[in-house]
Amino acid sequence: MKYNFDEVINRKGTYCTQWDYIEDRFNKKDLLPFSISDTDFKIPRPITDKLKEVMNHEIYGYTRWNHHDFKGAIADYYERRFKCFINEDWILYSPSVMYSVSVLIRLLSNPKDKILAFNPMYDAFFSVIEENDRQLVSENLKEEQGVFKIDFESFDRKIRECKIMLLCSPHNPTGRVWTNEEIEHIIKSCKKYGVKIISDEIHMDIILEKNKHIPILKYIKEYTQLYLVSSASKTLNTPGLIGSYGIIPSEEIREKFLLQTRKKDFLNSVSIFGMYATMVGYRECDDYIDQLVEYIKENTVIVDEFIKKELPQLKYKPAEGTYLAWIDGRELPFTKEEIQYALVNEGKVGIMPGETYGDNGAKYLRLNCGCPKEKLIEGLWRLKKGIEYLYR
Repeated sequence: MKYNFDEVINRKGTYCTQWDYIEDRFNKKDLLPFSISDTDFKIPRPITDKLKEVMNHEIYGYTRWNHHDFKGAIADYYERRFKCFINEDWILYSPSVMYSVSVLIRLLSNPKDKILAFNPMYDAFFSVIEENDRQLVSENLKEEQGVFKIDFESFDRKIRECKIMLLCSPHNPTGRVWTNEEIEHIIKSCKKYGVKIISDEIHMDIILEKNKHIPILKYIKEYTQLYLVSSASKTLNTPGLIGSYGIIPSEEIREKFLLQTRKKDFLNSVSIFGMYATMVGYRECDDYIDQLVEYIKENTVIVDEFIKKELPQLKYKPAEGTYLAWIDGRELPFTKEEIQYALVNEGKVGIMPGETYGDNGAKYLRLNCGCPKEKLIEGLWRLKKGIEYLYR
């Protein structure tokens, strides 16, 4: 099936976080948004057809996820797309990836324990660590010619005092796709000091460059304290349907996870629409995913060429993965506050300020490229208008 990612769809008036509630993030209405990371694309046709079939049944009662159709779809997907074996018994349903991260943090550590994460980092990592009464150990990635890399000397020194490594793979917001050598070093160091690894792999399908995504569980024979959390929702644009999963090889931790979800949080029924979206998405939508990746690649080229031609004051190197453009504004002779004021009030565009993702992201901009080219190009011209205002 051929998908039209150029189609512009009006999302206003749908209680959409990105469009209808942009004021929450930028204190101003009617901005062109490139903020929260969902896409402006229609979901795959097979999912739409299945959801209509489920809807037309007109009964949406309590629903189970613990069956082969759900878990087998996930396990088969990992085998087909990543050559990674997943035992169906390892798979657990969760309403969201960050819910899974939060539960696993509580199961794998104690209050005041230290958790390491790379800076800049997905902003929810700050709160999931701090609000669970754990201490964040922030490890700054090193920028080298537009690529963020791990300083393993510093990493090895800090990881020894931690209980958990919270990994984002591929990395949000920098777009890094970790190499086999990088992941092996992380695992070797964590194993040496008994540090558990929770890997958030929700961006795993959007791989734009030569590095291939390697699920952390490919290394389960090397180290048993590995935990993978993900969802089809980021790729297939179905987060509003609710549904994700954790892949937990440890039987002990699986049982504790189920105790938390079933008997403490009472999440005993799956979202029926989210469950079907996952099953159909992972069984029937490879064509959509492949076309989506190609479209995002084209969008990153547009960003790259525009910045080189129209905004040479900025620096941008297309990401290896994700649909997020991480734009370097550190050479602008203005404060981050001045930059955001100009973008919001003059450019009328909502692009996330880099410091949202940690002090190592200051004066960067995170722009969501998961949108039709028409919107992206309009956003880039608004970005230019805002930057030009600063030079007046």
